[in-house]
Amino acid sequence: MIFKRRIKRSVRQIVVETVYPKGGWWRAVTYIIHRLRRLPDKPHRIARGVAAGIFVSFTPFLGFHLFIAAGLAWLMRGNMVAALLSTLVGNPLTFPLIMTVSVDTGNFLLHEPNTLHLPMIVRAFARASLELWENSKALVVGGTQHWESLEWFFRRVFWPYLIGGIVPGVVLGLVGYYLSLPVVAAYQKRRSKRLRDRVEKLRALKLARAEALRVRNAGTGQEG
Repeated sequence: MIFKRRIKRSVRQIVVETVYPKGGWWRAVTYIIHRLRRLPDKPHRIARGVAAGIFVSFTPFLGFHLFIAAGLAWLMRGNMVAALLSTLVGNPLTFPLIMTVSVDTGNFLLHEPNTLHLPMIVRAFARASLELWENSKALVVGGTQHWESLEWFFRRVFWPYLIGGIVPGVVLGLVGYYLSLPVVAAYQKRRSKRLRDRVEKLRALKLARAEALRVRNAGTGQEG
């Protein structure tokens, strides 16, 4: 197959490259910026997609960010590809900060007295996912269902995360919009100018060749 890796990656390599991409995060960031600038769409639509992707990265719907970002970009009439690329704002390096800030902000807004530390938040997500999976199997094959962890998870983690993530999500989404809009517009303007200059050069070269051919033919006719 054309896109199949020649050398299969080990599980360790997959995990390491998920946390730290090959070439480093700065190279990954510059690649994303490069792709955003080159998207064939209007600057304001690309900027809306960027805002949508960043905002969704601050929601607790882990595993569904791509689908939600695409849907939100569609509702905002933004660029879906830009939204998908911008969800990479949420990555293994930033998620600890995003989780902590969102849950703490949510607890503050909901007047919850106790603050959950990051390891507790991560364990809560793991337990809730496992319990949801076990309950889903119990619905199919039969068995006892347990909802205690899910109830606590929704009340103490998911709901504060959802409410608290709105504030930084909206703020950073707007920052992403107003930063990406002039960058994309300037890049597209420069690229359009380069294309016009290239067309003008080709046109001038074609006219010069035609003129040279005309002069040569005229000289040949005089000699005859």
